[in-house]
Amino acid sequence: MHKALIMSATALMLNAMAPTATLAEETDIIDRPDFKSATGIFDIDALEALGRVSEPRVSPDGKRVLFGVSYESVPQNKSNRDLYVMNIDGTGVTRITKTAQSENSAVWIDNGTRIAFVYAEKGTSPQLWVMNADGTERHAATNIEGGIEGFLFSPDQSKVVLISTVKYNRTAADIYPDLSKATGRVIDDLMYKHWDTWVTEIPHPFIGSFDGQTVTDLKDIMEGEPYEAPMRPFGGVESFAWSPDSKILVYTSRKKTGMEYALSTNSDLYAYNLTTETTTNLTEGMMGYDTNPAFSPDGRYMAWLSMERDGYEADKNRLFIRDNATGQKTDLTSDWDYTIEEFAWNPNGKNIWFIAYHQGVAPIFNMEIATHKVTTVAEGLYDYTSLAPVDNKTIVTMRHSMLRPNEIYRIGPKTKKGVKEDVALTDINGDIFAQLTMPTIEAKKVPTTDGKEMLTWVIYPPKFDASHKYPAILYCQGGPQSAVSQFWSYRWNFALMASNGYIMIAPNRRGVPGFGTEWEEQISKDYPGQNMRDYLSAVDYMKANEPAIDPARIGATGASYGGFSVYWLAGNHDKRFAALLAHAGIFNTEAQYLETEEMWFANWDMGGAFWDKDNAIAQRTFATSPHRFVDRWDTPIMISHGEKDYRILASQGMAAFNAAKMRGIPAEMVIFPDENHWILKPQNAVMWQRLFFRWFDRWLKPTK
Repeated sequence: MHKALIMSATALMLNAMAPTATLAEETDIIDRPDFKSATGIFDIDALEALGRVSEPRVSPDGKRVLFGVSYESVPQNKSNRDLYVMNIDGTGVTRITKTAQSENSAVWIDNGTRIAFVYAEKGTSPQLWVMNADGTERHAATNIEGGIEGFLFSPDQSKVVLISTVKYNRTAADIYPDLSKATGRVIDDLMYKHWDTWVTEIPHPFIGSFDGQTVTDLKDIMEGEPYEAPMRPFGGVESFAWSPDSKILVYTSRKKTGMEYALSTNSDLYAYNLTTETTTNLTEGMMGYDTNPAFSPDGRYMAWLSMERDGYEADKNRLFIRDNATGQKTDLTSDWDYTIEEFAWNPNGKNIWFIAYHQGVAPIFNMEIATHKVTTVAEGLYDYTSLAPVDNKTIVTMRHSMLRPNEIYRIGPKTKKGVKEDVALTDINGDIFAQLTMPTIEAKKVPTTDGKEMLTWVIYPPKFDASHKYPAILYCQGGPQSAVSQFWSYRWNFALMASNGYIMIAPNRRGVPGFGTEWEEQISKDYPGQNMRDYLSAVDYMKANEPAIDPARIGATGASYGGFSVYWLAGNHDKRFAALLAHAGIFNTEAQYLETEEMWFANWDMGGAFWDKDNAIAQRTFATSPHRFVDRWDTPIMISHGEKDYRILASQGMAAFNAAKMRGIPAEMVIFPDENHWILKPQNAVMWQRLFFRWFDRWLKPTK
C-alpha cells in the first residue's frame, strides 16, 4: 500500500512580486470584480462578487498577518484564492500572489522570512511550495505522485508531515488483469463510499526531512495500516500536532474498518516517536471522537477535543488536557454546559482561548487551566471563527454576522475605559456594502409548547415598512445539531432572502447548540417531536405578533435535516404554509437508515434499526417518517438534490417529487449531477438561487 513518492531533482523557481501568470493563463486569472450595484439591494450578483477572507496567520514576531482572499467567477465556473500580508494594525496590505491557481494552507516559516503553501500548477497535482515573504522566489518543495492535501512543519522545521493518499480497495483490473476496461466495483464490506466519493484511496501521514528547499526521505508512518489519518471527509492538518521538541507527532485516527468503522465514532490520538519509530495510543478507553490535538508552548500539556459516547457524532465537545509527564487526563469543561468548536493555547501556557456557541452567537472565551474558570473575551451580535494568538493578551481572529461575511479582527487587552480592544484589520468588502441597504435583524423570545422560551432570529427586508404586508419564510436548520447563530452562508443566506422581500423566521429550535446540553440533545431519537412543535410555535408567534406578515403567504425551507423538516411539515402544518422548498432532505427514514454512508449517524439519531420490532424508540421514529404523511400533502413543493450526495441520496428527493406529482400537487425538482450535499460550483449556485426565488415568488408574492 506504499505510495510511490518521487522527489523533484530541480526546483522550479518563479521570481516575481505577486507572480503573474503566463500570457496563456492571463485570461484565466480570477480577480477582484469591479462591482457596481444597479439597485442598492443585496442580490445574487453582490453575493457572488464578495471576497472570501480566510486563514489569518500571525508572523512569529507578532508584527504581520498572512491571509487569503478568494473570488468566484461565474463565467469560468470556479474560484481562485490569492495571498496577502498586512501589518498587525491592518496597515500596509500587500498582495503577494497573483496566479491562475489558488494558493492554500499558507503558513510562515524561517522566522517569518518565508511562506509555505499548497499549490497546483495548471494540469498538475497539489504540492508543497515555498517562497519569500514578499512572494518572490517561488518553488515547489515536493513532487509527489498524486499530490498532497496538507502539511505541518515541525517546530524546528527540520521535518514536515505531508498528507497524501494511498490505495485502499482493489480495482476491477486488479482482480481481472485481462479486463482493463471493466468498471465494476466489487464490494464485500462497509463502508465503501463517503460524503461524495467512492473509497478507493485513504489519506496517510508521511514524514519527510526539509532542508529549506526540498522535502526528502519520506516515510509513511502508517504504512500497511488500512486506516485514515486524517479522517474523511473533513479532517485536515488540525488532526496533527508536533511536540515543541519536534520529536513526537500526534495524529488522529479511527483505526477501524468495515462495519465497525461505519457504526463507530471512536477515534483516538496516537503519538508517533520519530526516534524509536513506535506509536502509542494516548486516549485508549475514551470511546467517542478524540480530535484536534495541540501541545502547550512548553510541552507540559496536550489539549484536545473529546466526545464521550461512541456512535454519537454530535456529542458535547469537551476540552481535555493531558499531563505529558504523568499521563493524567482532565476535562476542563466538566462544569461548562456548552460544546467547544475550536481552541488555541495562550503563549503563556496557562490559559486556552476557545470559541463556543452561546445563546445564538459564537463568542471567544478564555479558560484558566488551574481553576477551570471561563471568562468571555469577545462577544456581540456576530460569530467569531479562527484563533491566531499574537501574545499573552492579544489574538487575531475573524468574525461574521448574518449581514456581513468574514473580516479579520484583532482582539486585545482592555483599554483605559475598561473595554476590550476590538479592531477591524480588513474591510475587503466595504466598497460593496457601502452601495447597499441591508436587512435588519431582531431577536425574539418565542414561547414553546412545553413552557420554555426559544430564541428566534427575525430578518426584515431593507427599508422595512411596518404598514405593509410581507411574505415570510420559515427556515428549518440542518445538522440536525447545527447552530442557528449569526452565521454567514453562501448557500442559505438570510440577507439575500430578506433583500428579496421576505421576512425570514429562523428559530433556535430543540437540537441546536448554544443553549445547553439538554436543549441540544432533545432532538436525538425524536426527529418528528418537540423540535417540530418549536417550528410551528415560531410561525404562530410571528403571525400573532408581527402584523406585517401576511398569514396567507408563509413558506418553509431547509436542507438536510431541514429538508426532512420540510417534508414532515408538508403533511403536518395545518394550512400554515403556502409553499415549500426542500434541499437534500430525508423523505423516507427507513430507506435513509440503510442508504447513508456514516451509519452511526442514522443508528444513533433514529434510535436503532427499523427491523428491531422491540425497540419502541426506533419504531416511533420510522412510524412518523415524512413519507407516511403524503396523503395529507396539499402544498406546492420544490425539491433540489445533488447526485453525488452520499449522505442523503438523491433518490430521497426523487421519491418525494414523485409522490407530490402522483398526488396532483404542484411540484418542481432540480437535480445537480455534479454536486454533493452542498451546491458549490458558481454557476450551479447561481442557478439554485434563481430557482429558489422563482419558486417562492410564484406562490408567495401576489401577481399584479
